[in-house]
Amino acid sequence: MPLRITTRGPGETQTLGRRLGEVMAGGELVLMSGDLGAGKTCMTQGIAWGLGVNEHARSPTFVLVSEYEGRHTLFHADLYRIDDPLEAEDLGLDETYGNGGVCVVEWAEKAVSIFPEDHLRVVFTVAGPDERTVELRAGGPRHEALLGKLRQTVGHDSPPVREA
Repeated sequence: MPLRITTRGPGETQTLGRRLGEVMAGGELVLMSGDLGAGKTCMTQGIAWGLGVNEHARSPTFVLVSEYEGRHTLFHADLYRIDDPLEAEDLGLDETYGNGGVCVVEWAEKAVSIFPEDHLRVVFTVAGPDERTVELRAGGPRHEALLGKLRQTVGHDSPPVREA
Protein backbone atom coordinates (compact mmCIF):
# COMPACT_ATOMS: atom_id res chain seq x y z
CA MET A 1 0.00 0.00 0.00
CA PRO A 2 1.46 3.39 -0.94
CA LEU A 3 2.25 6.08 1.60
CA ARG A 4 0.98 9.55 0.70
CA ILE A 5 2.47 12.49 2.53
CA THR A 6 1.83 16.22 2.22
CA THR A 7 4.80 18.51 2.67
CA ARG A 8 4.58 22.26 2.97
CA GLY A 9 7.77 23.89 1.79
CA PRO A 10 11.23 22.63 0.86
CA GLY A 11 12.20 22.11 4.52
CA GLU A 12 9.46 19.54 5.10
CA THR A 13 10.36 17.76 1.85
CA GLN A 14 13.99 17.63 3.01
CA THR A 15 12.85 16.33 6.41
CA LEU A 16 10.92 13.52 4.74
CA GLY A 17 14.02 12.69 2.69
CA ARG A 18 16.22 12.76 5.81
CA ARG A 19 13.92 10.29 7.55
CA LEU A 20 14.06 8.04 4.51
CA GLY A 21 17.86 8.23 4.38
CA GLU A 22 18.13 7.43 8.09
CA VAL A 23 16.30 4.11 7.67
CA MET A 24 18.20 2.99 4.56
CA ALA A 25 20.43 -0.05 4.88
CA GLY A 26 22.26 0.27 1.55
CA GLY A 27 21.31 -1.25 -1.79
CA GLU A 28 18.15 0.83 -2.23
CA LEU A 29 16.94 2.23 -5.53
CA VAL A 30 14.68 5.29 -5.40
CA LEU A 31 12.95 6.32 -8.63
CA MET A 32 11.54 9.85 -8.54
CA SER A 33 9.07 11.53 -10.87
CA GLY A 34 7.34 14.89 -10.86
CA ASP A 35 7.20 18.21 -12.61
CA LEU A 36 10.14 20.59 -12.73
CA GLY A 37 10.42 22.22 -9.29
CA ALA A 38 8.20 19.64 -7.59
CA GLY A 39 10.74 18.69 -4.89
CA LYS A 40 12.83 15.83 -6.25
CA THR A 41 16.18 17.48 -5.49
CA CYS A 42 14.98 18.68 -2.05
CA MET A 43 14.04 15.10 -1.21
CA THR A 44 17.43 13.89 -2.45
CA GLN A 45 19.19 16.47 -0.26
CA GLY A 46 17.33 15.09 2.74
CA ILE A 47 18.18 11.49 1.83
CA ALA A 48 21.84 12.52 1.59
CA TRP A 49 21.74 14.13 5.04
CA GLY A 50 20.00 11.05 6.45
CA LEU A 51 22.86 8.97 5.07
CA GLY A 52 25.38 11.21 6.82
CA VAL A 53 26.52 13.15 3.75
CA ASN A 54 27.87 16.54 4.79
CA GLU A 55 27.55 18.11 1.34
CA HIS A 56 24.54 19.85 -0.13
CA ALA A 57 23.37 17.56 -2.98
CA ARG A 58 22.71 19.44 -6.20
CA SER A 59 20.85 18.34 -9.29
CA PRO A 60 23.35 16.57 -11.56
CA THR A 61 21.56 17.59 -14.78
CA PHE A 62 24.76 18.23 -16.75
CA VAL A 63 26.96 15.45 -15.33
CA LEU A 64 24.03 12.99 -15.11
CA VAL A 65 25.34 11.20 -11.97
CA SER A 66 26.87 12.66 -8.81
CA GLU A 67 28.40 10.63 -6.00
CA TYR A 68 28.37 11.54 -2.29
CA GLU A 69 30.10 9.72 0.56
CA GLY A 70 28.17 9.00 3.75
CA ARG A 71 27.17 5.95 5.80
CA HIS A 72 26.41 4.46 2.36
CA THR A 73 27.55 5.99 -0.91
CA LEU A 74 24.75 7.98 -2.53
CA PHE A 75 24.56 8.00 -6.31
CA HIS A 76 22.27 10.79 -7.51
CA ALA A 77 21.23 10.52 -11.16
CA ASP A 78 19.20 12.97 -13.21
CA LEU A 79 17.72 11.62 -16.44
CA TYR A 80 16.15 14.92 -17.53
CA ARG A 81 18.44 15.17 -20.56
CA ILE A 82 18.04 11.51 -21.56
CA ASP A 83 16.00 10.84 -24.70
CA ASP A 84 16.26 7.05 -24.85
CA PRO A 85 16.23 4.45 -22.03
CA LEU A 86 19.35 2.89 -23.58
CA GLU A 87 21.25 6.11 -22.81
CA ALA A 88 20.34 5.67 -19.14
CA GLU A 89 21.34 2.02 -19.23
CA ASP A 90 24.83 3.08 -20.36
CA LEU A 91 25.26 5.03 -17.10
CA GLY A 92 25.75 1.74 -15.20
CA LEU A 93 23.33 2.65 -12.42
CA ASP A 94 22.70 -1.05 -11.72
CA GLU A 95 26.24 -1.23 -10.36
CA THR A 96 25.53 1.51 -7.81
CA TYR A 97 22.68 -0.03 -5.82
CA GLY A 98 23.89 -3.56 -6.57
CA ASN A 99 27.08 -2.88 -4.60
CA GLY A 100 25.47 -1.58 -1.42
CA GLY A 101 25.19 2.04 -2.44
CA VAL A 102 21.95 4.01 -2.52
CA CYS A 103 20.82 5.19 -5.94
CA VAL A 104 18.34 8.05 -6.32
CA VAL A 105 17.13 8.74 -9.86
CA GLU A 106 15.30 11.93 -10.80
CA TRP A 107 13.12 11.86 -13.94
CA ALA A 108 13.06 8.06 -13.67
CA GLU A 109 9.97 7.87 -15.91
CA LYS A 110 12.31 8.45 -18.86
CA ALA A 111 13.87 5.00 -18.39
CA VAL A 112 11.72 3.09 -15.91
CA SER A 113 11.97 -0.04 -18.09
CA ILE A 114 15.69 -0.50 -17.31
CA PHE A 115 15.23 -0.70 -13.54
CA PRO A 116 14.33 -3.79 -11.49
CA GLU A 117 10.84 -4.15 -10.04
CA ASP A 118 12.20 -3.99 -6.48
CA HIS A 119 12.53 -0.24 -6.03
CA LEU A 120 10.88 2.64 -4.21
CA ARG A 121 8.83 4.82 -6.54
CA VAL A 122 8.36 8.43 -5.37
CA VAL A 123 5.93 10.63 -7.28
CA PHE A 124 5.63 14.36 -6.52
CA THR A 125 2.45 16.29 -7.30
CA VAL A 126 2.34 20.06 -6.90
CA ALA A 127 -0.74 20.83 -4.78
CA GLY A 128 -0.06 24.55 -4.22
CA PRO A 129 2.77 27.10 -4.27
CA ASP A 130 4.56 25.45 -1.32
CA GLU A 131 2.54 22.27 -0.97
CA ARG A 132 3.44 18.88 -2.43
CA THR A 133 1.80 15.50 -2.26
CA VAL A 134 4.47 12.83 -2.19
CA GLU A 135 3.41 9.27 -2.95
CA LEU A 136 5.85 6.52 -2.04
CA ARG A 137 5.17 3.06 -3.44
CA ALA A 138 7.35 -0.01 -2.87
CA GLY A 139 7.91 -2.39 -5.75
CA GLY A 140 9.36 -5.39 -3.92
CA PRO A 141 10.30 -6.90 -0.55
CA ARG A 142 13.43 -4.82 0.14
CA HIS A 143 11.57 -1.59 -0.46
CA GLU A 144 8.39 -2.77 1.30
CA ALA A 145 10.55 -3.14 4.41
CA LEU A 146 12.05 0.31 3.83
CA LEU A 147 8.60 1.86 3.45
CA GLY A 148 7.48 0.12 6.65
CA LYS A 149 10.41 1.67 8.55
CA LEU A 150 9.60 5.09 7.10
CA ARG A 151 5.93 4.77 8.12
CA GLN A 152 7.05 4.39 11.73
CA THR A 153 8.76 7.81 11.62
CA VAL A 154 5.96 9.81 9.97
CA GLY A 155 4.44 12.30 12.38
CA HIS A 156 7.43 12.27 14.73
CA ASP A 157 9.79 15.16 15.42
CA SER A 158 9.66 18.63 13.95
CA PRO A 159 8.85 20.01 11.41
CA PRO A 160 5.76 17.92 10.87
CA VAL A 161 5.31 15.62 7.92
CA ARG A 162 1.65 14.73 7.51
CA GLU A 163 0.12 11.73 5.82
CA ALA A 164 -2.17 12.91 3.05
